[in-house]
Amino acid sequence: MEYTNDNTTIIGTVSGTILSILATFDIQDIIKTIILAAIGATVSFLVTKGLKWIWGRWRE
Repeated sequence: MEYTNDNTTIIGTVSGTILSILATFDIQDIIKTIILAAIGATVSFLVTKGLKWIWGRWRE
């Protein structure tokens, strides 16, 4: 029995799986996720700065 190292089946399977996953994503959901992540990061940053400012004034 001769064994050949043919990766076309693996490449085809992986690329087909990736493309089928990408087809399920909706651009509106991606945009909404990006916007919510930006809002969350901004709020987290502002709360951290505010708490540090309050803590600094309280310790004086």
